[in-house]
Amino acid sequence: TDLRPLDILSEAVPAGGLARGMRVFQVQGVRGFQLSASRPRALGFPASRLFIHCDRFPEEFSIIVTLRVLRVPAKRNEYIFTLMVEESPSVLVGLRYAPDKLHFLFWSQERAGGWQTRVTFPNVSLSDNQWHTLILAVSGQSFSLTVDCSIPKDVVVETPFPASLSVRRASFYLGSRRRRKGVFTGLLRQLVLLPGADATPRICHAVNFKVATLSVPSVLQDVPAKPVSNEVLKYPYETDMKVTLGARPRCSKQEKAQFWFNTSRRGLYLCNGSTWVSMLEVQHRLDYVEQYQNLVTNSETMGIEVFTIPKVGLFAAMANRVTPPGSAIYRWSEGKFVHYQNIPTYQAQSWKYFTIGKKIFLAVANFEQNERGQEFSVIYKWSRRKAKFITYQRISTHSARDWEAFVIEGEAFLAVVNHREGNNHNIDSVIYRWNPRTGLFETNQTIPTSGAYDWEFFTIGPYSFLAVANTFNGTSTKIYSHIYIWLSGSFQLFQSILTFGAADWEVFHIGDRVFLAVANSHSYDSGMPAPSNFYAINSSIYELNITAQMFVKFQDLLTYSALDWEFFSVGDDSFLVVANSFDGFTFSVNSIIYRWQGYEGFVAAHHLPTVGCRDWEAFHTAEGSYLFYSSAKEPLSKVLKLKTT
Repeated sequence: TDLRPLDILSEAVPAGGLARGMRVFQVQGVRGFQLSASRPRALGFPASRLFIHCDRFPEEFSIIVTLRVLRVPAKRNEYIFTLMVEESPSVLVGLRYAPDKLHFLFWSQERAGGWQTRVTFPNVSLSDNQWHTLILAVSGQSFSLTVDCSIPKDVVVETPFPASLSVRRASFYLGSRRRRKGVFTGLLRQLVLLPGADATPRICHAVNFKVATLSVPSVLQDVPAKPVSNEVLKYPYETDMKVTLGARPRCSKQEKAQFWFNTSRRGLYLCNGSTWVSMLEVQHRLDYVEQYQNLVTNSETMGIEVFTIPKVGLFAAMANRVTPPGSAIYRWSEGKFVHYQNIPTYQAQSWKYFTIGKKIFLAVANFEQNERGQEFSVIYKWSRRKAKFITYQRISTHSARDWEAFVIEGEAFLAVVNHREGNNHNIDSVIYRWNPRTGLFETNQTIPTSGAYDWEFFTIGPYSFLAVANTFNGTSTKIYSHIYIWLSGSFQLFQSILTFGAADWEVFHIGDRVFLAVANSHSYDSGMPAPSNFYAINSSIYELNITAQMFVKFQDLLTYSALDWEFFSVGDDSFLVVANSFDGFTFSVNSIIYRWQGYEGFVAAHHLPTVGCRDWEAFHTAEGSYLFYSSAKEPLSKVLKLKTT
């Protein structure tokens, strides 16, 4: 073979039209084929149309598939494709999907009478209503599966793929094994055989790994052929769309995938089964910020966590300093936050909301000991019966500042920042892994930190990262903060960045660019002369340089004991707001909203009066967009509304 891609899917599409039993649908802006179960033989063609010069299947090859899988019932298999000899029910080569598994099938003729071999890749979860690209590379006894350009899953089996597999009188069948049972019910966009090569390097350079392409039928390409005069489009596609006009209609499971056009806001919305999601609307621009709600809190507030519990509502958890009464949770009701629940905490620093399956959790980072002299941070679980959070698991921590929750390769993790133990700031922070058998978090890895304040988890393509903000090592705030990368089952050092009392990392994307902003709080070094102002100091924004494979400084911004960054968008515009807390003389300091100005970087746009500002949270409701700030110096937090034009 000449290593050219053999486009199996395109070969099944007749020139000038579609095969019988084949329809085109567009989902999430991407087109794919839906295959009919009533005519499985109609979606086949002789293998000789691909293997023109040789009737042998390649010994080494890759199969590239882009598909969108519907939820497959337990114990059911669906075939993506098969290669079968006409007079035989046996599958020469095939690929089928079962819940959380992918099976590659091949016929080995080296044994007497032949033998069906199945190579199974476990823990392949595709039933999330998203597009995915699979690359299966085969060489002898080695089989490797890459999903969305993530880390490959490798399997070695006893029976190698045959060196000489005849395809004489064989045919390819799309989405079936020539029978109605086991027909693929999802959408198929790409199915390519690449002889003699691992296709991963050719595929995994795209921006969107989930729909990376090597070869796609023209009917599925993004731009349809332009009709001549009044001629209809050559390849019509379907969306099964129903549009409702007027006032906001109900959105439930019955209305899922239906559209609503809001005539007053000139916006198009899609029902996802519970809420209306904006698909297209007139883009607004931020005009100014107005005070919307003064929220009197139990005490000074060190952090805010805004979250939504499905079918219940929008909430805000406040990390309050004083115990009692502890920290409060508020619920959004009739356009305001109202008190909902009190939880005993001990100089709480922050909250983290996360879910594992259907379970809903809220973790608090406690800075001080409880009444019994015990130092615990606590994970609370939402009780649907009681409609409140109840204690679930206590974890021993040391002056905890922050929790970060994340998922890697289907496993749930929770990382705590330990700030200090007594007067020792150079201690371990801990990453916990969820044990589904015990239903508890268990220690997975410890990482040395220095007076740390914050964890920030983020992903870039198939890679997972965790950044720590180190604040103080006992003598200086001029120390390195670190970025770690997940490799071979643990976090390993990726890059170190010099920071000055770092209190927060914020990762954000603008287009295809990836940025990481650090909030520097103060500059102090016991061995150096004191600066004129410890607190007037640059905070920095770094940008990922793909070529150098590291973050490089993009911009410095003068801040005043900055403790938090929050990224948000209004229409097509991107913004960063900084929590300035102290300028060396007063806690009444303006916090600033910076607007993204492209080549100019971030430019100051709005100056917001704040008092000891500790944390910012951006959130949205049906009524508009808001910023929520907490004060570490007074028992008053404020909700600000973003006014747009």
